[in-house]
Amino acid sequence: MRFDIAKSGSGLVYEIRNIVSVADRLKRSGIEVIWENIGDPVQKGEKVPDWMREVLIDLLREDRTYGYSPTKGMDVTRQFLADMVNKRGKVQIGPDDIIFFNGLGDAIARAYGAIRVDARIIMPEPTYSTHLLAEVLHASFPPNTYRMNPYCDWSPDINELERKVKSHKAIVGILVINPDNPTGFVYPEEMLRRIVEIARTYDLFIIFDETYHHIVFNGKTTVPLSDIIGDVPGICMKGISKEFPWPGSRCGWMEIYNADKDETFARYIDAILTQKMSEVCSTTLPQMAIPRIMAHPKYQGYLEERVRHYEKLSNIAYRVLKDLPYVMVNKTCGAFYMTVVFNDAVLNNRQCLPIDQEDVRQYIQKLVSQPVEPDKRFVYYLLGATGICVIPLTSFFTDLPGFRMTLLDRDEAKFEQVVRTLAEKIVAYVESAR
Repeated sequence: MRFDIAKSGSGLVYEIRNIVSVADRLKRSGIEVIWENIGDPVQKGEKVPDWMREVLIDLLREDRTYGYSPTKGMDVTRQFLADMVNKRGKVQIGPDDIIFFNGLGDAIARAYGAIRVDARIIMPEPTYSTHLLAEVLHASFPPNTYRMNPYCDWSPDINELERKVKSHKAIVGILVINPDNPTGFVYPEEMLRRIVEIARTYDLFIIFDETYHHIVFNGKTTVPLSDIIGDVPGICMKGISKEFPWPGSRCGWMEIYNADKDETFARYIDAILTQKMSEVCSTTLPQMAIPRIMAHPKYQGYLEERVRHYEKLSNIAYRVLKDLPYVMVNKTCGAFYMTVVFNDAVLNNRQCLPIDQEDVRQYIQKLVSQPVEPDKRFVYYLLGATGICVIPLTSFFTDLPGFRMTLLDRDEAKFEQVVRTLAEKIVAYVESAR
């Protein structure tokens, strides 16, 4: 090429997918990989029920399934979703306040991409990688964050949030992920109301990612943004990837609140929609399936059974790990992840795990011979020694070393064995340098 055409990167890596290349290399050496890196229920054995398959089969017989949808999304589906919000009676929206995207990854990219480069969204720390990457790439600077405290059940520091909002005038919006990914924290209503009040006080808008809103357990409860937003401008992001589950559908949507009450916010939403028009529309089939699946008489029972299963796995993992030396663990109460944090000064670059297979050992040693974060070093050795593939916590933009695993295995006994192996290897790894 006559000159370098590649845009400079941010230096950040989407480790949830990046580690797959490492795991695939080990698979070629005969290692059986246990995938704990990504929240794909289908990959972990979730069976789509026959009644849901029949809904899709019926839709495939309809010609309109194969055509474009309107740019904002199928009219019937948007009306159905607006009606669901309006039935709660806290706030009223119409179908035009809903915009469909090809998955929430697309929605997130559009949301941050439409913001001025000198305007910032403050987000939780640790935070889900897709939000982090999109916000940093739009601004080309490290993010502003408010910390989730692992020594207080991962509760966010709301006082820190308000201090930063007050002092950093470039902050125009607040991101809340509820239930949280990667920590599994479920926001109580009073905390959400305080965040909304901060947005109102400092003239900000809110982004709520409610991907896992109906996956809450262990006695916790929460409320949707629509119940508490009042007259504050906001965006609520939702999807079907985890709830149906249908991650391969790539189908998510934004619910827009109070654009009619703020001209600046309305222009921002119009910029998102203008970007959306450049790709014409989002995939039609999954949009058409939403009303028929969510209104199906078997849907709620099916969802409740899955939530009970995640609760069981959450409690199994917590029981095995809670008294383990060297780490700190909170019980997951929402979504389907558990985050384990190593205690201060526990990890160093002399620790390792025994790996019997020579070529695998050499490959892992080569990976860790270059500077890597201490928790990433552990993750690589764990993968080489056991085939268990987790994600280093520092990949979620935090200085806290640790890892995130999923609560998705359909086989409870197999899951407990994986967790016990993790516990054993944590101790062995930390004590290997003594």
